[in-house]
Parts: sequence; C-alpha cells; structure tokens
Amino acid sequence: MMYFDNRYLYIFLVIIVAMNLAGGGFDLLSLLLTIPGVLIAITFHEFAHGFAADRLGDDTPRNQGRLSLNPLSHLDPIGVVMLIFAHIGWGKPVQINPNNFNRKISARTGEAIVSFAGPLMNFILAFVFAIIFYALQTLATSFALTTQAGIIIMTMIQCTVLVNVGLGVFNLIPLPPLDGSKILMAFLPYNAKRWFEDHTQLFYIIFLVIWITPISGMIISPVIEAITGGIDGIVSSLFGLFG
Repeated sequence: MMYFDNRYLYIFLVIIVAMNLAGGGFDLLSLLLTIPGVLIAITFHEFAHGFAADRLGDDTPRNQGRLSLNPLSHLDPIGVVMLIFAHIGWGKPVQINPNNFNRKISARTGEAIVSFAGPLMNFILAFVFAIIFYALQTLATSFALTTQAGIIIMTMIQCTVLVNVGLGVFNLIPLPPLDGSKILMAFLPYNAKRWFEDHTQLFYIIFLVIWITPISGMIISPVIEAITGGIDGIVSSLFGLFG
C-alpha cells in the first residue's frame, strides 16, 4: 500500500512511458499477458491490508467496501499503468484508523502488521501460482497446454508469479510511503519516527531519482530474482518428491 503526490506521479509516469517507447520497450503482447497478473496482484494485496485491519478491530476498510476481491474496489489507474510499464505500482490505498485496533497491540504495531499483510499476500500468491504452473506443466498433454493457447496460459501464470514477487519486494522497501517504511516505523525510536514523518516529501523525490536511474535495478532486481528462484526451487522439489 502506498500513495504518492500526484504531481510526482504524473512526472514519473511520463518519464517511464517515454523511456519505454523510446527504447522499444513497449510490447503489446507482453502487456496483454501481464494484465491478469497485475489485476490479481493489486486486488489481493489491497484486500490483505483491509482484511488484516479488520481482524485487528478496525472496521474502516469494511465500511468502505475494501473487504472485497472485486478489482474495481482496489485499482488505482495510475498505479496499474505504473505496474505495467515500470514494473512497480500500487492499488487504491486502504484507509485505516489505528485508534480502532485491539488494545492488546500498539497503533504502530498494528500498522506494521497491516502493512506487511499486503506483500505477504503477494508472496503467497506467487507460491500458489508457481504450484499451478508446475501442476499444469505435469499434465500438459492432457490439458492440451502444448498448443498456442496453452502456451499463452502458461506464460500468463509465469507473469503472475513475477508480478506478485515484484510487487511484494517493491512494497517492502523501507522508504516512505511504502509498506516497508510502516513496518520499519514499529521498530524505530520516537525521534527517528518523527524525522521520517517530517521528511515525507523528500522521500518522494529520492524514490523517483532512484527509480529512473540504474540504482533501482541494482538493488531490487537481484532480490526479485532470488525470491523467484527460491519459490521455483521449492515448488519443483515438491513436485519431484511426489512426481
């Protein structure tokens, strides 16, 4: 879950789209194959935030209709476009009221749990779709998945795994206003928390600078590859045991 000032969003969106077009990075087929994964990743990510808050005693997401798996309840147009073109993105932020959390936990701890729920859901989905991929691959002949339509389905499933891992990793970056920053806040001393909160706009700019330079790829891509490879290794081993 994240939210950017729209002024920065529009600038960032124009830069990313222009870079993709100028560099020949726009591929309509890849776009179409990615869309289902994007819808699934964002919808479940935001639902998980709302569900976690609801379980902790805050009925704000429920009252706003966010405890739903209807993509229209969660999609942010700019966030979807960003996820498709820039491979980072977000849904419509789930609003919560920490004052409604159960008294057994602090507001900061509750916010950290709610924030972590989104990325955790994405990693769970990546694991589930990896299992589906291997299951269908094992039964490829029976399901006629060696046909062109079958290959498209398998590719969509692979894209869904990658998109979910990417969205989960991206949101765990400990940089305001990403989910990772709210998780970090639960462990920071008071003065550090205040400093982070007072410099939110600065972090917007830092984030944009990092993402339109090679720094982002150097930091995040290896993590995404490692997690994706780990999931693939675990699932393939499971199928090897029962195959």
